[in-house]
Amino acid sequence: MAAITPAPAPSTTVAASAPSHTTVPERPPAPAAKPKWLSYLTPIAVLLLAAALIITLTRNWNAWEGGRIDQVTDDAYVRGDLTPLSTKVAGIVRDVKVSDFQQVRKGDLLVELEDSDYLAQVAQASAAVEAAKAAIENNRRQRDLQDARIARAFAGVDQAHAQIAAAQSGEEAVQADVVRTQKERNRQEALLLSSSSTLQKVEQVVADEQRFAAQLASRQADLEQAKTVLHSNELGVEAEKRSKAVLESQELQLVADLHAKQAALTVAQVNLGYTKIAAPMDGSVGERQVRPGQLVSPGTQVIPFVSNTKWVQANYRETQLTNVKVGDPAEIRVDKYPGQVIHGRVLEIAPASGSQFALLPPDNATGNFTKVVQRITVKIGLEDANMAAKLQPGLSVTATVRTRR
Repeated sequence: MAAITPAPAPSTTVAASAPSHTTVPERPPAPAAKPKWLSYLTPIAVLLLAAALIITLTRNWNAWEGGRIDQVTDDAYVRGDLTPLSTKVAGIVRDVKVSDFQQVRKGDLLVELEDSDYLAQVAQASAAVEAAKAAIENNRRQRDLQDARIARAFAGVDQAHAQIAAAQSGEEAVQADVVRTQKERNRQEALLLSSSSTLQKVEQVVADEQRFAAQLASRQADLEQAKTVLHSNELGVEAEKRSKAVLESQELQLVADLHAKQAALTVAQVNLGYTKIAAPMDGSVGERQVRPGQLVSPGTQVIPFVSNTKWVQANYRETQLTNVKVGDPAEIRVDKYPGQVIHGRVLEIAPASGSQFALLPPDNATGNFTKVVQRITVKIGLEDANMAAKLQPGLSVTATVRTRR
């Protein structure tokens, strides 16, 4: 087998070129080397600027934030008096006079309970009051009658005094006749012994003496009888006076009983009034929670009520309240009405931070401590009452307090 020899490579013949007239440019000289420290200038400047910014923020931020600038917060909401109206007495709902979310005026009837039981209680209490008044009137008439009896007893006393005076006068007159007839008898008896008088004359004188003595005894009996009558009448006067004192003490008791009956009547009338639940002021009601025929007990919530009076509760950071004070003007922007500004004024500033009013206030004396900026509630009143009536409690707002004045 014959060996295969490779063919020789073709030779390349380079033709001699004509001489070229092109010139090659020279390389520019290398720039001079910069100093090495210039490469650190920019990082150092950035670090210094960052340090200055950090120092400014940590040391002067609170003073700058609380300065004479407008204080703005979006941690603010519309607030209003939301009152759950409840029953004070038990009963069956007769009628619900309003529908859900209805506008009402002050005094409008909202819910009415069956009142027949309470009307009967009022009637019963009224009858008790009338009975107490009648008892007082009866006592007054008895006292008038007792006064008449006392007057009659006093008249008997006066009459007895007159009888005593007459008996004493008659006794004195008869006593004089008795003394005179006794002297005349003694004189006639002496004359009879000297035969200067007759027996008939002596008997006549003795008869006169005995007659006047009998009259004297009769006068003395009349006097004693008059004294007895006087004593009896005086005892009668004292008895009538004691009876009147008893009636007067009964009058005090009857008057106290009347006051108790009148108080019971007032309670019955108040309970009757509780069967009608009315709107306490202008506003609107929420969703009805009772229906006609439902039995309710004291404390049952029948319907919530929202007053037309609204305000804004803005929760500012403590660092924002350096120059905020009561009376500062405010601007309110409600999310419900974009682009509309409502003017108001600061009414109150809370006396403590919100954390202090929490159910469980924080106790920073325990465990680790991390400083957190507290928030203080600011109450802002709205100047436009019509706009305030349109707002619903709970709406989100942005509050701005103007402190630059």
